[in-house]
Amino acid sequence: MTHQRLGPSETIVPRLPQVSPEKRRAFLEFPKTPAAHREAMALTEAMHVVEVGGQPHFDALPARFRVAAWNLERCIDPPGSAHLLTEQAPDVVLLSEMDNGMARSGQRHTTRDLAVALGMTYAYGVEFLEMSLGNSTEVRLAALEPDAENAEGFHGNAILGRAPITRACLIRLDDHGHWFDGNPVGDQRGQPRVGGRMAIAVELPSLSGPVVFVSTHLESNADTAHRGAQMASILSEVALFSGTKPVLIGGDLNTGNHLASGDWREEALFDMARSHGYHWDGNAEGETTRPSRISLVGWRAMKLDWFCAQGLTAHAPYTVPALDAQGVALSDHDMIVTDWTVDDGA
Repeated sequence: MTHQRLGPSETIVPRLPQVSPEKRRAFLEFPKTPAAHREAMALTEAMHVVEVGGQPHFDALPARFRVAAWNLERCIDPPGSAHLLTEQAPDVVLLSEMDNGMARSGQRHTTRDLAVALGMTYAYGVEFLEMSLGNSTEVRLAALEPDAENAEGFHGNAILGRAPITRACLIRLDDHGHWFDGNPVGDQRGQPRVGGRMAIAVELPSLSGPVVFVSTHLESNADTAHRGAQMASILSEVALFSGTKPVLIGGDLNTGNHLASGDWREEALFDMARSHGYHWDGNAEGETTRPSRISLVGWRAMKLDWFCAQGLTAHAPYTVPALDAQGVALSDHDMIVTDWTVDDGA
């Protein structure tokens, strides 16, 4: 598996450019090669911009601000997810696996729906243009007809904040088309996608000065060396974006995924981040995954979700079970939450 540094994009739009159904069908006929996939990505403008919207609640984050990170597994229940987030009262939310115009999640722009419900600004970037309806479980749960189509077909990462977004940046981590011919693993077969893993970064004002927040989702179907290369790209690009400002990176790093042991401690990315001046102090003990309505086959308990910080001090990290008021799983990942303050001199 090759890895190529792609560079960041700070182009901001109020709405992602659409990809016509005709273009999506044409992509399905492309040869399943890295070169053809790069052509498809070049032809998909939404892959290279950040959608920013919503309304801020404050002019600046408080001096001690609370951050939640959550892989919401499509976000098939925005109201239930918003309710659980509201109970934690976060100032910033780092999100991954957020659908936008997918039939399996009711064609909703799930990030925008959460931002409206929580009274927050948002930044959203596309990880994948999905050219199928999803896996067989998702199709069954959503009771989709065989002729159903996605309105947009976007799936990606996002950041919500109670303060105005002053800058935003998309960082693409690969373009070789690892998922172009569909995932070869288990119930995920037959899900062709244009795109690849990515990170999204924003700058938000706080009473202690501007802070950079990064939401990312590293590759699941890869080895530790590949995830390490993706983390190296994030650290490099974020350094250019943030300068000397404090940085908080959070999300689903897929640590230990596709290792027989499932042991997150075998990943090289932890020491790599430390060598760049980051720390991992803001993480509670214990696994962060659970079985959900979608992820039942092959589920196992793992510690995949993390905060990684520079120039910030962590306070009282904890994990929130991803369950609605009736005890139904909202995601196959629990939410991680930590309070943060800016270090003196940062």
